Amino acid sequence: MSAQHSGPAAATPIASSLTHDLWTFTDLVLKSRVARALIEGRPGYPIYRSLRFAARAALEKLFDELALGLGLHAHRIDSHTMILDGTGVFIAASGGRKTDYCSCHFGFWSDSAERAASAREEILRIVGERYIADPMFSIDWHFLTAKGELQSAAIEEMADDVLHPEAYPEIREGIDTFIGRYLDAPETVLVLQGPPGTGKTRLIRAILGQISRRKGGHAQALYTGDKKSLENDEIFVKFITGWDDAFVVEDADHLLRPRASGNEHLHRFLAIADGVVRAQGRKIIFSTNLPNIGDLDDALIRPGRCFAHVIARELDPVEAESLIATLCRTDPERSKAARASLRASAQRSYSLASVYRAVKA
Repeated sequence: MSAQHSGPAAATPIASSLTHDLWTFTDLVLKSRVARALIEGRPGYPIYRSLRFAARAALEKLFDELALGLGLHAHRIDSHTMILDGTGVFIAASGGRKTDYCSCHFGFWSDSAERAASAREEILRIVGERYIADPMFSIDWHFLTAKGELQSAAIEEMADDVLHPEAYPEIREGIDTFIGRYLDAPETVLVLQGPPGTGKTRLIRAILGQISRRKGGHAQALYTGDKKSLENDEIFVKFITGWDDAFVVEDADHLLRPRASGNEHLHRFLAIADGVVRAQGRKIIFSTNLPNIGDLDDALIRPGRCFAHVIARELDPVEAESLIATLCRTDPERSKAARASLRASAQRSYSLASVYRAVKA
């Protein structure tokens, strides 16, 4: 894009240009319109609103209904992305497929708050009884592209995880009490350490779900498991200046090792954990498969910065059978079969994943 300016105050024309990388067609259309409106000095879209929800419907069918039923010009970019365009309103729609539901996000740019509200109400009218009222949370998954640029993709999830205290014997006070104390605590950091399959991700999802319930809306979590994305300041600046409720780093083995062993990246988290993020009440959650407590940097897990360092572990045979009894409380035959399956394996301990597999078999 270029422009020239001339007049009494400028005898020499000035040319300017702007280069901006765009990653979606929707962004290209929207930002081109905004730029054109600015250059031509005419009104644009002064109002922005957002809508997230889940619906018990196939995503393609729901988008078909919205495309044909809203009275707007619909442009299907692909199976999960759509532009809805009309007088005074521009809507960017995206969605994801789940096993028995779909999750959707709609961004509204409009010329008035009333126009945005009207479009929102029409969408919800078409969704109707398929709308799922359960709390949801959004995972903003960050990664580096082949060009070394930080990008993200949003994943909408229902906050429907049920955690049983028998699955986490190391959390003696109970899961709900533990999560509640963490969200109320001034400390920012939570570290979940243990081998794969011991329920670390389930616990993270439960925490995000509880944040959503407390907000009476949608929790947002900035998420990454990408080592390279944590090697510069961009993702940290985005967290500090953005609206995310939590920063989740899974499989953070490389990040949590002691700085004395050559870890050059932990200092960024140490800085934000005690600074503006703590003042805003946001949370930083790490999960790691490192086997030993001594593998972690002491500065990260010190009192005052770290709320808790949970050692997630496998269940012994008695604990595993106790969990099976809870999971199969109304189905004694399934409970019997699951216990027999575990006993046949003759292991000394069992991951949560193996217990759930035995129950579902």
